[in-house]
Amino acid sequence: MPIDLVDGSEGHLSHRKLLALYNFGIHVAPYDSPAVEGFRLREGLNFEAAARAEGFLGRSGYAGEDGPEAWGEQVFPRYLEGTGFTSAPSSLSLWRDVESLMAFSYSGVHADALKHARHWNIRQTWPPLVLWWVEAGSRPNWQHGVDRLHHLADCGPTAEAFTFKTPFDSQGKPMVIDRAAVKAIAARNAQGQAELLTVISQLKV
Repeated sequence: MPIDLVDGSEGHLSHRKLLALYNFGIHVAPYDSPAVEGFRLREGLNFEAAARAEGFLGRSGYAGEDGPEAWGEQVFPRYLEGTGFTSAPSSLSLWRDVESLMAFSYSGVHADALKHARHWNIRQTWPPLVLWWVEAGSRPNWQHGVDRLHHLADCGPTAEAFTFKTPFDSQGKPMVIDRAAVKAIAARNAQGQAELLTVISQLKV
């Protein structure tokens, strides 16, 4: 399906591949439980931080909720079976490249969420996220994300499904992440996250 690029980069990205991200976790308690209130309080702030981040191109919304259009019917990995839950926290998004996604993931607003995730999610026995490349002008759906996560868990990192630790470039070759670029992007992102971080500093965990 076609996707509208949120950062106005369409002209620059029309002939290249884009980076897809799917992540999945399972809460320690139901979504509306006090045990995961810290997650709920930060969820919208994380979406806003992503929308402001350099290299962010779009994300799937969730059926029946305000926000972006859902990219297909939401489905979940096999790890949800037997938990008693019918849904779990997961996200699906598109990014310009590995460096921009890494800069967002491990700094600022999202880094705060990662720091506290152990309070809200059970210990994972599966890969928490999976990355893969998609053709520009298209977008993944939830089933694609689940399939890639299963592939990563079953086969290890490959060009079809990989992680930050073992990344591949858009040509399917192992790559070295440009850490200097990550640092520079994170610094630029910080300028747009200042007030969000102020809010987060006052939230309960």
